[in-house]
Amino acid sequence: MRKIVLMLFVGLIATSGLARPAVAIMSFHKEFIKLYLGEDSDPDSDLAKLVKEKKLKCLVCHQGKKKKHHNPYGEHFEALLDKKKDKKDLEKIVAALKKVGAMHSDPDDENSPTYDELIKAGKLPGGSLEDLKKEPPKSEEAKKSK
Repeated sequence: MRKIVLMLFVGLIATSGLARPAVAIMSFHKEFIKLYLGEDSDPDSDLAKLVKEKKLKCLVCHQGKKKKHHNPYGEHFEALLDKKKDKKDLEKIVAALKKVGAMHSDPDDENSPTYDELIKAGKLPGGSLEDLKKEPPKSEEAKKSK
């Protein structure tokens, strides 16, 4: 019996070391949800449905399975905040969300929708869900150059 308990304990310790830490900052995600999916939002929008189905998770700002790459929206957002210093500064997080929201989704095209317009239309700001699940092309190029 002691051997079984010891083996289970060692197994538990070993598997807990394999758990990946969360890359996204929960306070950033919560403020995004409050700002864009509050009382005034359309509960039937694609974005609201993704949140309810818990398929959204980190893909608002991140891209790919490993979540270490940011999509364009996430790159803009990350440039405005320090994830260690600002994760508890809710005012600064909301200000950054609003500033990025006012930016055009295609910086080279002044006629492109802003991130706010995309979100209000019920779309993910960084692109389609299918595209966001894929690793970004630049990460593939970086792997080839190594």
